[in-house]
Amino acid sequence: MLKRILIGLSPILIATMFSGCTMMKMGVAYMGFPSEAQTAYAEMMGNLSKTGDPAQAMMKEWKVADDVSEEDVFEAMREYAGEYNMRFVGEKNMFTIENGKPDEIVHARIGEFCSLSIAKKMFNHSRYYGGFMPCRIVYVEYGNGDRYLISMDMTLALYGGTDKKPISPDLLEDMKSVKTAMEEIPRMAAAGE
Repeated sequence: MLKRILIGLSPILIATMFSGCTMMKMGVAYMGFPSEAQTAYAEMMGNLSKTGDPAQAMMKEWKVADDVSEEDVFEAMREYAGEYNMRFVGEKNMFTIENGKPDEIVHARIGEFCSLSIAKKMFNHSRYYGGFMPCRIVYVEYGNGDRYLISMDMTLALYGGTDKKPISPDLLEDMKSVKTAMEEIPRMAAAGE
């Protein structure tokens, strides 16, 4: 009986192994990454598994305190940017709608931040870092009044690669400082600190 089952399953196993779509292939590649990259990808995949939302798995968010106004949030972010050697380089009102449903976003506004000297180093390492620039923090408000600040989790930008194209130690330190800024600025602004 066991022999029949194994014989029956063997074509499926062989097709899976040679399909190019196997988890085995991904696992082998994953195991070759530095430990920081493995941790970063594992956390992202854990978030993805939990939420089912790839965008949420790559972001961080902070709930805005009830007693902090939208203008207070943006004023604080402008002020904190300088403390973290970042520049507040712009903002955009995305949209505002009237009479939205409680679970619907009725207002969205984006703040943009950059450290030009670090941005230049990142571009010189890989022009594809331009897709991350300028760093953004989005303010969203739901119809029920809940408000959040959301920013990209830069962990994978720092640790998501392999040793084929390593980030130099000085650039890595600069990028860590940007990551810290893009977590602390919204955290403090949302809390009204």
